[in-house]
Amino acid sequence: MPELLSFLKKDDIDKMVAAVAHRISADYRDRELVLIGVLKGAFIFLSDLARHLTIPVTIDFIRFSSYGSATSSSGTIRLLKEIELDIKNKDVLVVEDIVDTGLTLEYIVTYLKSFGSASVRGCASLDKKERRRTDVPIDYACCTVKQGFLVGYGLARS
Repeated sequence: MPELLSFLKKDDIDKMVAAVAHRISADYRDRELVLIGVLKGAFIFLSDLARHLTIPVTIDFIRFSSYGSATSSSGTIRLLKEIELDIKNKDVLVVEDIVDTGLTLEYIVTYLKSFGSASVRGCASLDKKERRRTDVPIDYACCTVKQGFLVGYGLARS
Protein backbone atom coordinates (compact mmCIF):
# COMPACT_ATOMS: atom_id res chain seq x y z
CA MET A 1 0.00 0.00 0.00
CA PRO A 2 1.40 3.43 -0.89
CA GLU A 3 2.19 5.94 1.83
CA LEU A 4 -0.64 8.34 2.61
CA LEU A 5 0.25 12.01 2.62
CA SER A 6 -1.56 14.89 4.29
CA PHE A 7 -3.66 16.70 1.70
CA LEU A 8 -5.77 19.33 3.48
CA LYS A 9 -5.37 20.92 6.89
CA LYS A 10 -8.31 21.19 9.28
CA ASP A 11 -8.27 25.02 9.12
CA ASP A 12 -8.35 24.91 5.31
CA ILE A 13 -11.28 22.48 5.37
CA ASP A 14 -13.15 24.71 7.82
CA LYS A 15 -12.63 27.77 5.61
CA MET A 16 -13.74 25.93 2.45
CA VAL A 17 -16.87 24.52 4.15
CA ALA A 18 -17.76 27.98 5.50
CA ALA A 19 -17.36 29.53 2.03
CA VAL A 20 -19.58 26.90 0.40
CA ALA A 21 -22.16 27.26 3.19
CA HIS A 22 -22.20 31.02 2.61
CA ARG A 23 -22.95 30.50 -1.12
CA ILE A 24 -25.66 27.93 -0.38
CA SER A 25 -27.27 30.21 2.23
CA ALA A 26 -27.36 33.06 -0.29
CA ASP A 27 -28.69 30.89 -3.12
CA TYR A 28 -31.47 29.33 -1.03
CA ARG A 29 -32.46 32.34 1.05
CA ASP A 30 -36.26 32.37 1.50
CA ARG A 31 -36.60 28.83 0.11
CA GLU A 32 -37.25 25.48 1.75
CA LEU A 33 -34.03 23.44 1.44
CA VAL A 34 -33.61 19.76 2.22
CA LEU A 35 -30.09 18.41 2.65
CA ILE A 36 -29.76 14.75 1.71
CA GLY A 37 -26.50 13.31 3.04
CA VAL A 38 -25.06 10.29 1.28
CA LEU A 39 -24.07 7.74 3.91
CA LYS A 40 -21.67 6.84 5.21
CA GLY A 41 -18.96 9.08 3.84
CA ALA A 42 -20.71 12.45 3.90
CA PHE A 43 -22.10 12.56 7.42
CA ILE A 44 -19.21 14.56 8.95
CA PHE A 45 -19.07 16.98 6.02
CA LEU A 46 -22.86 17.41 6.12
CA SER A 47 -22.67 18.11 9.86
CA ASP A 48 -19.97 20.76 9.38
CA LEU A 49 -21.84 22.27 6.44
CA ALA A 50 -25.16 22.46 8.31
CA ARG A 51 -23.50 24.27 11.24
CA HIS A 52 -22.21 26.96 8.86
CA LEU A 53 -25.52 27.51 7.04
CA THR A 54 -27.48 30.61 8.00
CA ILE A 55 -30.80 29.32 6.64
CA PRO A 56 -33.14 26.73 8.11
CA VAL A 57 -32.80 23.29 6.54
CA THR A 58 -34.25 19.83 6.95
CA ILE A 59 -31.83 16.92 6.87
CA ASP A 60 -32.26 13.33 5.72
CA PHE A 61 -29.92 10.58 4.64
CA ILE A 62 -29.74 8.14 1.78
CA ARG A 63 -27.34 5.27 1.23
CA PHE A 64 -26.21 3.80 -2.04
CA SER A 65 -23.27 1.59 -2.86
CA SER A 66 -21.24 1.32 -6.04
CA TYR A 67 -17.84 0.41 -4.61
CA GLY A 68 -18.36 -2.59 -2.35
CA SER A 69 -14.93 -3.27 -0.86
CA ALA A 70 -13.03 -2.11 -3.96
CA THR A 71 -11.31 1.23 -4.57
CA SER A 72 -13.04 1.82 -7.91
CA SER A 73 -16.71 1.90 -8.81
CA SER A 74 -18.26 -1.38 -9.90
CA GLY A 75 -20.73 0.55 -12.07
CA THR A 76 -23.62 -1.22 -10.31
CA ILE A 77 -25.45 1.09 -7.93
CA ARG A 78 -27.54 -0.40 -5.14
CA LEU A 79 -29.99 1.46 -2.87
CA LEU A 80 -29.30 0.53 0.76
CA LYS A 81 -31.33 3.22 2.62
CA GLU A 82 -34.18 5.30 1.25
CA ILE A 83 -35.05 8.87 2.20
CA GLU A 84 -37.75 9.32 4.82
CA LEU A 85 -38.82 12.92 4.16
CA ASP A 86 -41.36 14.08 1.62
CA ILE A 87 -39.35 16.15 -0.88
CA LYS A 88 -42.15 16.92 -3.32
CA ASN A 89 -41.93 20.57 -4.46
CA LYS A 90 -38.87 21.17 -2.25
CA ASP A 91 -35.34 22.15 -3.19
CA VAL A 92 -32.92 19.32 -2.49
CA LEU A 93 -29.17 19.49 -2.09
CA VAL A 94 -27.38 16.13 -2.25
CA VAL A 95 -24.33 16.25 0.02
CA GLU A 96 -21.48 13.89 -0.94
CA ASP A 97 -18.01 13.46 0.52
CA ILE A 98 -16.11 12.72 -2.71
CA VAL A 99 -17.51 12.71 -6.25
CA ASP A 100 -15.28 10.43 -8.33
CA THR A 101 -16.81 8.82 -11.42
CA GLY A 102 -20.02 10.81 -10.89
CA LEU A 103 -22.15 7.73 -11.60
CA THR A 104 -23.56 7.42 -8.09
CA LEU A 105 -24.39 11.13 -7.84
CA GLU A 106 -26.03 11.08 -11.28
CA TYR A 107 -28.12 8.08 -10.18
CA ILE A 108 -29.08 9.78 -6.89
CA VAL A 109 -30.10 13.02 -8.64
CA THR A 110 -32.32 11.09 -11.07
CA TYR A 111 -33.76 9.03 -8.21
CA LEU A 112 -34.59 12.11 -6.10
CA LYS A 113 -36.12 13.98 -9.03
CA SER A 114 -38.58 11.08 -9.37
CA PHE A 115 -40.19 12.24 -6.09
CA GLY A 116 -41.26 15.54 -7.69
CA SER A 117 -38.75 17.82 -6.00
CA ALA A 118 -38.56 21.42 -7.18
CA SER A 119 -34.81 21.07 -7.80
CA VAL A 120 -31.96 18.68 -7.06
CA ARG A 121 -28.39 19.95 -6.97
CA GLY A 122 -25.08 18.48 -5.84
CA CYS A 123 -22.57 19.50 -3.18
CA ALA A 124 -19.26 17.73 -2.51
CA SER A 125 -16.47 18.10 -0.04
CA LEU A 126 -14.08 16.98 -2.80
CA ASP A 127 -14.80 17.01 -6.53
CA LYS A 128 -12.31 14.58 -8.03
CA LYS A 129 -12.18 14.77 -11.82
CA GLU A 130 -9.62 12.05 -12.67
CA ARG A 131 -12.09 9.19 -13.27
CA ARG A 132 -15.25 11.18 -14.09
CA ARG A 133 -17.50 9.18 -16.39
CA THR A 134 -20.52 11.49 -16.52
CA ASP A 135 -21.25 15.19 -16.78
CA VAL A 136 -23.24 15.38 -13.54
CA PRO A 137 -22.90 18.95 -12.25
CA ILE A 138 -21.30 19.60 -8.89
CA ASP A 139 -22.97 22.88 -8.00
CA TYR A 140 -20.99 23.39 -4.80
CA ALA A 141 -17.54 21.93 -4.15
CA CYS A 142 -15.20 22.76 -1.30
CA CYS A 143 -12.16 21.52 -3.19
CA THR A 144 -11.51 20.25 -6.71
CA VAL A 145 -8.68 17.78 -7.26
CA LYS A 146 -7.38 16.35 -10.50
CA GLN A 147 -6.08 12.97 -9.32
CA GLY A 148 -5.09 10.70 -6.46
CA PHE A 149 -6.74 8.22 -4.14
CA LEU A 150 -8.28 10.22 -1.31
CA VAL A 151 -9.01 8.82 2.14
CA GLY A 152 -11.13 10.35 4.87
CA TYR A 153 -12.43 13.89 5.00
CA GLY A 154 -9.92 15.07 2.41
CA LEU A 155 -7.10 14.45 4.83
CA ALA A 156 -4.83 12.03 3.00
CA ARG A 157 -3.90 11.01 -0.53
CA SER A 158 -1.58 8.54 -2.12
